[in-house]
Amino acid sequence: MRTLIKLGGALLDSADLRKQVAAEIADLAREGHRRLVLVHGGGKQMTRYLAERGVESRFINGLRVTTPAVIDAVTKVFAGSVNSELVMALRAAGARPVGLSGLAAGLVDAEILNPELGQVGRPVRSDPRLLELLTEAGYLPVVACIAGDSAGTIFNVNADQMAVACASAFRAQTLLFLTDVEGVKDATGAVNARVTKSEARGLIEDGVATGGMQAKLEASVHALENQVGEVLIAPGARPGVVGEILSGSAIGTRIIP
Repeated sequence: MRTLIKLGGALLDSADLRKQVAAEIADLAREGHRRLVLVHGGGKQMTRYLAERGVESRFINGLRVTTPAVIDAVTKVFAGSVNSELVMALRAAGARPVGLSGLAAGLVDAEILNPELGQVGRPVRSDPRLLELLTEAGYLPVVACIAGDSAGTIFNVNADQMAVACASAFRAQTLLFLTDVEGVKDATGAVNARVTKSEARGLIEDGVATGGMQAKLEASVHALENQVGEVLIAPGARPGVVGEILSGSAIGTRIIP
């Protein structure tokens, strides 16, 4: 069983939550019947890092404008401090994590998304061989959302898009988004236990799903159209959520073809 887990939000910003979810993932890895890959973001840490240095964060349609100065900070924060803190939490929990980014062995190649955004990239290719080698040997890849191109340009990549690129190439049966919300909500505010691709599109078109949830639903649909079996969106701060939802418990939202 191949599973990719994407971590974001408060899970990365809180040492206690990071420790909690790392322990759950390490327990899952020890079971031995899943080949696991993690992908993480770090937007809150990035904004704080820039603010501490007097750099204002600018966004266009929710995407961070990434100047050369910002891309330098991106590599330090995403592939540096955030990745290292997550790797060490997993190691302390008994897992065998390997920290890397989309730059490693050409794991994810990207191209410029919009010149107005600067060095923000859209994944265009993913080579799963490094993930295959590491997971086959019992290691847990922990991937920061940075990619590059053949010319040597480094790109800041949306973590949801990075997760989909890796999950599709890795042929993951399950893509799990651990987030700060309970799941996908309908127009009444109730969490939907199950959503189809067409229903996900409808929530976006009707303006029910906006902002971060819109981005996750768009990523989910793309994943399902590119070899991923199912997508799960669940509250990462809930104790035991990783094992429970992957065992079929009715937590969060399950997105299916």
